[in-house]
Parts: sequence; structure tokens; C-alpha cells
Amino acid sequence: MIELEKLEKIKRRFEEVESLMADPEVATDPTQMQELGQEHSRLEEVVAAIDRYEGMLDERDDLRDMVREENGEMEALAKEELESLEKRLPAVEEDLRKKLVPKDPEDEKNAIVEIRAGAGGDEAALFAGDLFELYTKFAKQHGWSYELMDVSAGTQGGFREVIFAVKGEDVFGTFKYEAGVHRVQRVPETESSGRIHTSAATVAVLPEAEEVDIDIRESDLKVETFKATGPGGQSVNTTDSAVRIKHIPSGVEVSCQDEKSQHKNRAKAMRVLRSRVYEKKRKEQREEREEARRSMVGSGDRSAKIRTYNFPQDRVTDHRLEGGQKNHSLQTIMGGDLDSIIDALKAEEHAEKLANL
Repeated sequence: MIELEKLEKIKRRFEEVESLMADPEVATDPTQMQELGQEHSRLEEVVAAIDRYEGMLDERDDLRDMVREENGEMEALAKEELESLEKRLPAVEEDLRKKLVPKDPEDEKNAIVEIRAGAGGDEAALFAGDLFELYTKFAKQHGWSYELMDVSAGTQGGFREVIFAVKGEDVFGTFKYEAGVHRVQRVPETESSGRIHTSAATVAVLPEAEEVDIDIRESDLKVETFKATGPGGQSVNTTDSAVRIKHIPSGVEVSCQDEKSQHKNRAKAMRVLRSRVYEKKRKEQREEREEARRSMVGSGDRSAKIRTYNFPQDRVTDHRLEGGQKNHSLQTIMGGDLDSIIDALKAEEHAEKLANL
């Protein structure tokens, strides 16, 4: 049973938010009004569920009293209604528990996805290219758009590194489960003996930060320009169109050379830089709060293998899942259908949060 004291605390906060939004002084502050409006919208749904749940508890108490105090037809009717209510109550309580789990506001943001070839040389770069194709197919299936931010091509194809932005509804809340080390087992095209190789690529997923999310001062930046390398037309290696920006306080550094225009490269580099600095700040805050128990989900931590793509066995294994949810068809996953894995990971995370309520 949910603690009623906790529910009353939520209802009091809802009343407090409504009172603040009616305050003329607060109404003149757009930023505060936006924050309060978002909190009000979330709490309104929760409070409606609380009222429904508490109303059923009150009705249950009344029916129990009737069963004890009445006789004959009234007692029988009260028993019948009580039995019906007690069958419906668990579902109402479960719905309330789900609504009580706070949604991470970052989940609604767009995402910056960074794929880097790891161990395995050219084969790792090819695998990084495969992951990029997988994610762009996945994005298209969800109606999301994507934009290349920076590319470093592999010598035999694929990418040593590729950074791209994904825009749409709840993008970060979905893509964040892809953060970690992805391992591939297959026979490379260059392998004449048919021997299976194991390679890896790392994926980092950052919530795309807006200027209002984090203050980056121009005086804290070190900006350098240099000649771009690789494919890019006549301007490559002839003009200083590539840009490297370092955020001095955090040490975060970003370079971008995908565009021929220095101005466009700087704009893209700043988007990635802002998101990396923002994520670093978020990670430091998480570590302070959860020093004893740190979560891989959404952190971009590259220290743990999260998934293996086994081509000879046509199988993808997500090592964070158990039982029948662990293994999936490789052809299906590489075709961009990641929903089965991500939905299972979301369900596990939700169940863990519910257990801690």
C-alpha cells in the first residue's frame, strides 16, 4: 500500500504551485512561470490519480462498515460492491505508482549521439558505420530527423568517429539506453581464412543542451581554426574552415570540419560542446547523489559492454537483460527495429524505481 502521508505531501505541493502561478510577481518572470507550468502539468495528472485512489479507499472503508453493521439484503449488496471494488483497487494503485515515478525532464530533449571505433582497427570503423546506419533507420521509423555534426572516415570505410544530432519527441529518453560499448563478432571481408574477429565501438548519448540549460561564457573558450582533412571538395586543405573549441574550465574539447564554412563548423561545434559540458555537469551531480550506486543508463560510460552483435549466429545479445528478453534477431535489429530491446530496458528501469517508492 502506498504511504498516504507521501500522497498528501504531493497534493500540498500541487496547491503551492497553483498559488505561486497566481502570484502577480511570479507571473512577470517567464522562466519561473515556464518551470511552474511544467511542474503543474505533471502534478495535475498525479493528483487526479491520487484523488481516485483515495476515493476508492474511502469507499472501501464505508462498505466494510456496512458489511459489519447491516443485515440481510443491504449486507449482501455491500459485500458484492466491496468484492468488486477490491478487484479494481490493485490496478488503480499500480496506475498511481507509475504516475508517482518522476519522469526525467532530460528525456524530452533532443540527443547528440557520438559513435567511435574501438578495438579492432578497420573492422571496428566498419562496425561504427553499421551502428550509424542502424540508428538512422531507427530514427526514421520513429519520425525523427537527424543531422550530421562531424565525421572522421575510416581508411577502409565506416567511421573512426561520427557525431550526429537526433531531433524529435522524447529522443534522449529513448536513445540514452544505447550508451556504452557495443561488440561485434563476424568474419571481416578482408579475412581470407574465414576466422571470426571481435571488434568494438563505443556509443555516447548526450541530451542536447540549450543555451538556457548552461551558461558558457565566450571568455572561457579557446577557439582555433585549421585546414579540414578528408572528403569535402576543393576547400579541403586550402582554407582554415575546420574549428576546434576548448571549454577551459571543464577541459572539454570539440572539433568540427564537416562543413566547408568556418561559421557553420563553429555553430555545430558549439552545439556539441554545450551538450558535453552539460552532460559532464549532470554526471558529476549524479555521482554526488549516487556515490555508492552508479547507473550506466544514459551516462555515456564506456567501461561496460552492453551488447554483442554475433553475425555467424544471427543473434544480438543485450547483456543488461535476462531470460527471453536477452537475445534478438540480428537481421531485425540491424534493420533499425530497436524497440523490443529499449522497451524491455525501460520496463526494468521503471520497475526498479517503483520498488524504491
